[in-house]
Amino acid sequence: MLHRYRALVEVWHTRKDVTDVWMVRKAFRLAADAHKDMRRRSGEPYIFHPLEVATIAAGEIGLGRTSIICALLHDVVEDTEYRLSDIEAMFGEQIARIIDGLTKIDDLVGETDIKSMQAENFRKVLLTLSYDVRVILVKLADRLHNMRTLDSMPPNKQLKIASETSYLYAPLANRLGLYAVKSELEDLSMKYIEPAVYQSIHRKMNDSREDREIRVNSFVSPVINALKKMDVKFRVLNRDKTAHSIWQRMKEKEIPFEEVYDTFVVRFVIDCPIELEKIECWRVYATITQFYRPNNDRLRDWISLPKANGYESLHATVMSNSGKWIEVQIRTEKMEEIAEKGYAAYWKYKDKPYSESGLDEWLSKVREILNTEEVSAIDFIDNFKLNLFSDEISVFTPKGKMISLPIGSTALDFAYNIHSSLGNSCIGANVNHKLVPLNYPLKSGDQVEIITSKVQQPKEEWFDFVVTARAKSGLKEGIRELRKTYKELGREKLEGWFKQLNIEPSKQNILHLIEIEEISGIVDLYFFAAIDRINLTKVRLAFKEKPGSGILRYLTNPFSRSKTKEEEHIPAEKKDSFFRPKVIDQQMDEMNYTVSTCCNPIPGDEVVALFFPNEPLHIHRTNCPKAQNLMSQYGNNIVKAKWRQKEDISFLAGIKMTGIDSVGFVHRLTQIISIDIGLNIRTMQLESSGGVVELVITVYVQNAQQLKDLIASLRKIKEIRKVSRLDRLGENETIN
Repeated sequence: MLHRYRALVEVWHTRKDVTDVWMVRKAFRLAADAHKDMRRRSGEPYIFHPLEVATIAAGEIGLGRTSIICALLHDVVEDTEYRLSDIEAMFGEQIARIIDGLTKIDDLVGETDIKSMQAENFRKVLLTLSYDVRVILVKLADRLHNMRTLDSMPPNKQLKIASETSYLYAPLANRLGLYAVKSELEDLSMKYIEPAVYQSIHRKMNDSREDREIRVNSFVSPVINALKKMDVKFRVLNRDKTAHSIWQRMKEKEIPFEEVYDTFVVRFVIDCPIELEKIECWRVYATITQFYRPNNDRLRDWISLPKANGYESLHATVMSNSGKWIEVQIRTEKMEEIAEKGYAAYWKYKDKPYSESGLDEWLSKVREILNTEEVSAIDFIDNFKLNLFSDEISVFTPKGKMISLPIGSTALDFAYNIHSSLGNSCIGANVNHKLVPLNYPLKSGDQVEIITSKVQQPKEEWFDFVVTARAKSGLKEGIRELRKTYKELGREKLEGWFKQLNIEPSKQNILHLIEIEEISGIVDLYFFAAIDRINLTKVRLAFKEKPGSGILRYLTNPFSRSKTKEEEHIPAEKKDSFFRPKVIDQQMDEMNYTVSTCCNPIPGDEVVALFFPNEPLHIHRTNCPKAQNLMSQYGNNIVKAKWRQKEDISFLAGIKMTGIDSVGFVHRLTQIISIDIGLNIRTMQLESSGGVVELVITVYVQNAQQLKDLIASLRKIKEIRKVSRLDRLGENETIN
């Protein structure tokens, strides 16, 4: 324990004075006493955790005394008898306030609250972020240490923590400029969400390490000699890309590992005065391009225009003498520190002449979302992620005022950004003097003029394409007001239909119709009746059959079975056994299940089951975006699942291919699939243009390994350039 405390003091020593040391020691002693009888799941004394969090905060993020104290004490109020008032009395209001933001909400009751407790806790952290960003910085240090020690947790907890880390914390670290933290969080999340792919990439990176070192040494040698002659002070770093970033590139380009050229990056870090930064970086770039031909399409100048998170660097891709592209990054020591430690390092330079205001602008957007109308914790997190983690575009009003919006924003988002009444009455827009529809996606530089009509009304389908929190909030309020107007009309129409069908308009029958139509309540029911979304035919069908008939459910999904009364809720005494790993279709006596169509899992895929009261278990692939979203928000509902060892059922899987069109190509392709491998082809879609052919084939397979073997065989066909697995959402996954 003392060894770890000394390690903390060592990484922090350059920024301490006597008073600071005394306060940190006081916090350490309090934490050690509070946690003295506690141990982590790994068996280690619990005090090791706050010490490691404080060391990360000081050494890897670059925080000072206040943050170190908060890191040491962040679990004291939550896990021991100490109260916030005790912390405030000993360390002051500011530290107590930060620790309050770091303390989880654990006194919520009720089914809905329990389901969204993770989202509630994250919202609490974000609410404190608007007045002190150190809350989230300490929280990120806490999350990083938890991810580093996740091996000791059970599988369902690993998936829960890894998913919310990937979905929420890694993007937040990136938005705050903490690139090193963000990269490690992404990589560690992938280790548990996609373990097979993670291990495969790490193995291939280790196998090719010697080759990379030879390439790097050969590449940098002439550049180093030239820069030394120019008296440039610099150092060269060779950084391997993370497994996560390599995997993202493989999926984006639909290529195997062997075709990813940028598995590493060569970085030149220059030591020069701040006022000479731009000149020196471009001098180094000019020197490098004297030896190697640059790819101008891959040049990125984030020195002239830094990223919103403060990131500054010059990126280039050049052709080496070995005939392979190499990514080069050029930056100064100041830029390097900001790139690794984000705004925690940026504050050191805030009074310098080239400081940026990106953090202040971002925090103002945080406050804007925090000040919007009350929404559920789940919606709050979705809005926050969508609006603050995404890149931005800059568009202009007719008078030239610049407005920043998330990438993917539409003309309607622009209208709501100006004012909710403008959005609710919008019928179209002129973008660059061209008439476009409401769902037209905007791009940077567009000039937008909104067209309105007094008879226009907000519509439910607008939710399908608006992306900003302001647009969703304004649209929701507009529809709420509209529903109040339609309430009486809908009630009259509904009563007329009930009378016509000889159905008693009782509360029980009203609730039955609401349940059948899957709507939220009676106000929505009247509204949908008023606008004919619910009509006489739907009412007749709703009461035609008794509820609970299982035949339609079976025909829709043969993998699920009708629930019994005993399956409606899980008894408390069975919860422990329920959350153990489930063998799909073999140990499903507690609940029925359904295989999700969004990711189309097949035997051999890493899968997870999500449980919700009164619903079947939902089986997803662990790398399914929808599943990761759900796991990040409903972590307590995760059940680790696995497939039966032997399965006779065939599953439908999709494959997408791109290749060179030639005579007999399709014949050879079908022969390999049907005759050589012995798989049944269900469908084949082919499109050929300019000598390039694109195919989408669906085949029946029994497991993921059979699909991998098929893809490996298809890659051996000389005409084929790309092969990837295709799921139901149209998102491709390259299989190695």
